[in-house]
Formats: sequence, C-alpha cells, structure tokens
Amino acid sequence: MTALRRTLNLARPDDIYNAIIDAHKGLSDEQCRDFDARLILLLVNHIGDEAAIREALKEAATT
Repeated sequence: MTALRRTLNLARPDDIYNAIIDAHKGLSDEQCRDFDARLILLLVNHIGDEAAIREALKEAATT
C-alpha cells in the first residue's frame, strides 16, 4: 500500500505554483536554495508521515 497521495489534492494548483514562483523572485541562487530547504522542512513537518515522505523522496529521485 502506498502512503503517498498521487492524485490532485489542490483546488487551484496553478495559483499555488505561481505563489511558489513569485516567492523566489528577487532571490539569489543561494537564497533560493535556502528558501526551498526551509519550505521543504516546514512541509515535511506538517505532513508528519514518514512513509509518505520517504516514498516522495524516492519518487523525486527517479523522475
């Protein structure tokens, strides 16, 4: 059984994508990496499901 949700789970995914892109505007490459790391850690903590997180790590590494 998979722990990672693979179906769309956002009402307005394009808006979220654009918000993420906008959050990077004006940042240097290093600032972007730092921002991404902080965002990932915040979201991982919010998810709180180790199996889903590990599955997402594997999926991201292969695609």
